[in-house]
Amino acid sequence: MTTVLSGITWEHARGLGSVAAAAAAYSTVHPGVEIRWDSRSLQAFADHPVEDLVERYDLLVIDHPHIPLAAERGLFAALDGTGHDDELAVLARQSVGLSHASYTHDGHQYGLATDAAAQVAAYRPDLIADPPRDWDGVLELARDGRVLWPAKPIDAFSSLITLAAGRGAPPMRGSGFLDPAAGFAVFDLLHELAAHVPADNLRMNPIQVADALCAGDRWVYCPLLFGYSNYSRAGFRENRLRYIDIPAGPDGVAGSLLGGAGIAVSASSAHREEAVAHAFWLASAEVQAGPYFDGGGQPGNAVAWEDDRLNRETLDFFRGTRATLETAYLRPRHPRYIEVQDRLSPLVTKALAGEITDREALHRMNEVTVELMDTGRDHG
Repeated sequence: MTTVLSGITWEHARGLGSVAAAAAAYSTVHPGVEIRWDSRSLQAFADHPVEDLVERYDLLVIDHPHIPLAAERGLFAALDGTGHDDELAVLARQSVGLSHASYTHDGHQYGLATDAAAQVAAYRPDLIADPPRDWDGVLELARDGRVLWPAKPIDAFSSLITLAAGRGAPPMRGSGFLDPAAGFAVFDLLHELAAHVPADNLRMNPIQVADALCAGDRWVYCPLLFGYSNYSRAGFRENRLRYIDIPAGPDGVAGSLLGGAGIAVSASSAHREEAVAHAFWLASAEVQAGPYFDGGGQPGNAVAWEDDRLNRETLDFFRGTRATLETAYLRPRHPRYIEVQDRLSPLVTKALAGEITDREALHRMNEVTVELMDTGRDHG
């Protein structure tokens, strides 16, 4: 008798192609288990509540900021103590930066890092041989009209965090959201960048910017966007992108906002044992560097990031951005963080569009953070 596991991921080759290819490979070694994957939009992946998904799906590809609230509400199964603790220890050692740690809460592991990402930079190697490596160079190229930057609310908010953390002022590590002096300095830089990119960038996400960079020959570089190794592969688009570390700030390439995705198991699953077994298999180094990557995935396992074939096929995507990933900023492990993010993100884009002042934006961001989060202790 075949056990059927249902899964939900996000609608992109990186999100769906990866797990679908792995599911096909899994059926050859575990013929008694079939995994069927559905997908949802990237926006829903980032901010849609998971409560209504855990009743319908055994496996969930999720964004790590969802972990604290989901764990406290008992939505995900803890993966430690399930007979896989040796594998869990291996995966902890094979983490890309803090990716593995981002799926822990209150001493338990509620997800496995199957996808690692952070804000990085990207450029067209056929159009520019020497891309900027610091912000002076970025702004010089932007003034020439060759730069794009995804600045829709969640991405502008991410860029604000990246720049603040990279300047020694990581947000939400003290009282409120961000020290005003640091906030004004970062807003100054973002305003200058926004002034030299197309106005519609305030409505664009990283996928849209990557697509625009790959088309034609006008745009050559983006300083901050979440990396998609698909765009570095031959044949994915007409032209290929090369991804590199973010522009250096006072602390080098440190501070980039950590993203990525992980695999979680529903606490309501009727086939929890089989679902947990598949999650660990999916996160293993061999699978990550094999069918998962070949299906379009962006591995979360460091062994895959060091693999010669994977780097050769992606213009050194993994080695070229590894320093940024290893020093990335981990968002607070707080149950109300998603609510904070949803309310603060539009304020950044409004400030960049001139609809509110930077002072008003920072004041409101600090107010909301104090209102929703206990800032008396570090939730990092």
